[in-house]
Amino acid sequence: MHSADYLSAGLLGIVEGLTEFLPVSSTGHLILADSLLGIEGPESKLFDIVIQLGAILAVCWVYRERFTHAALGLTSDPISQRFVANVVIAFLPAAVAGVFAYRLIKDVLFSPWVV
Repeated sequence: MHSADYLSAGLLGIVEGLTEFLPVSSTGHLILADSLLGIEGPESKLFDIVIQLGAILAVCWVYRERFTHAALGLTSDPISQRFVANVVIAFLPAAVAGVFAYRLIKDVLFSPWVV
């Protein structure tokens, strides 16, 4: 890896870190940063996925006690059951839309011009 690669990785990490918890699209900002830095190709997409996975894992770590409580109380605790049901209800529309609109999302919405 060249020093320019480390610099680009650092800049993308900063972009992800600053935008992940703001009400803006961190993915959109990564797409724009990739374009501005001239980074493209499958390695770039993989890096974007991995860096976002890090943010997701950080959120899971912060909420680990709540997730554990919900998982352990799923069969007996009404609050845990409602929490899990709400997560599933919130997830399903996005999952269904993603399955049916995958090609459109990939081809159109991941373009720097659209972002």
